[in-house]
Amino acid sequence: MLAPERQKFILDELFKDGAVTVSRLAAQLRVTEETIRRDLEKLEKNEALRRTHGGAVPIDDTTYELSLEKRKSTNVEAKQKLASLAANLVVSGDTIFLDASTTTFFMAKELKKLKNITVITNSLRVIAELCTCEQIKLIAVGGIVSSNQSFVGSLAERSIKESYFANKMFFSSKGVTKEIGILESNEQECGIKQNMLLNSENKYFLCDSKKVGKVSFAKLASLNDIDYLITDELPDEEFMLALENNNVKLITE
Repeated sequence: MLAPERQKFILDELFKDGAVTVSRLAAQLRVTEETIRRDLEKLEKNEALRRTHGGAVPIDDTTYELSLEKRKSTNVEAKQKLASLAANLVVSGDTIFLDASTTTFFMAKELKKLKNITVITNSLRVIAELCTCEQIKLIAVGGIVSSNQSFVGSLAERSIKESYFANKMFFSSKGVTKEIGILESNEQECGIKQNMLLNSENKYFLCDSKKVGKVSFAKLASLNDIDYLITDELPDEEFMLALENNNVKLITE
């Protein structure tokens, strides 16, 4: 059996059982365990699974930080819709925080047509997108550069907390539930966003409908910490009621 055939078999087994082990796969495919380990390594590089001790499990993108390129190409249509809705809420004279999510990267593209706004961000991609726009004042918070192409760490958090305030903040996350609130899988980005929330007058959460109901391990904020939820589809009645009870306004069009 060729490597692509083995790897398809591995993914089929993973989808069916929720986990695979090296020893069982080696027996099923009649190859060495070293061959299976190489297949798993290849599949992990392609972000098709996550290796564990002795096997592999599926990737859950609410708890596992996908690579930048993978996230940029995921659910692009919804992100572009949210970006357009959000950009239409920015007017001349605004000072805004943008986090380092891929959704706000798409939003930065939409902001290029605006004049007389100030953008404060920890995202190197947003900086690269807006740095040639003479009509936009661009502020980078500084700090350690992460693999997410963003400034993170105590220096970045302190810079936001002590030096900057915005009348609007736009951000995204890994998921949101009506019971817990807004959740994140990257603790460093979580700290940045929490400081932006503290120093913002109006908070806009950009959340595509696929993230509603998804959980992750780090709590970013409660629903009552935001003012607006921008999404591409109306959530169910229970979630709508949770938004209403927490005075969160819904923006879909």
